[in-house]
Amino acid sequence: MFDFGIEGYRPVWQDRRRDVARAHGDRLRALAGRTLTRVWMVWDLGEDEWFCDCPVLFEFDGEQIEVNHQKLGDLSLTWNTIDPGRPVRWPGFDLQWRADPLPGLQPLLGLPLQRADLLEWAGNDVAHGNVEIGFAFEAGYVRVFNALDENGLSFEAPGPNHRF
Repeated sequence: MFDFGIEGYRPVWQDRRRDVARAHGDRLRALAGRTLTRVWMVWDLGEDEWFCDCPVLFEFDGEQIEVNHQKLGDLSLTWNTIDPGRPVRWPGFDLQWRADPLPGLQPLLGLPLQRADLLEWAGNDVAHGNVEIGFAFEAGYVRVFNALDENGLSFEAPGPNHRF
């Protein structure tokens, strides 16, 4: 199993919303009311940009959810398994964890989570059926989606092509 260069990381891939909900629904609901304290992303130091292939870590008052997408429809949610203080070793890349690196994350830090959403893309395209995770706050929203074999991030609320 590929660990994305992250010691101790063991992704568990699922590709159906109902399977993800069955495995993680209770724990996702339990995040409501917790404060977003940090978002960790792997940064490519050579390109000075987010390295979208590695998981995105959301910390909510000591509970960390690790979100990762691969291939065309695989989503892995893991909990409290990744230490962002440890190095990321991926041959050919100079990578390191960076806290809250994107400007859109700043307004969400310190806010209590209203709810975590499991979303399914229902567009007329190759991404139809992909599962995304979204986090709703009083002052904003962040979604991690499958960007065709890597993670994508959006600060827009779900649209008409999303099913809850």
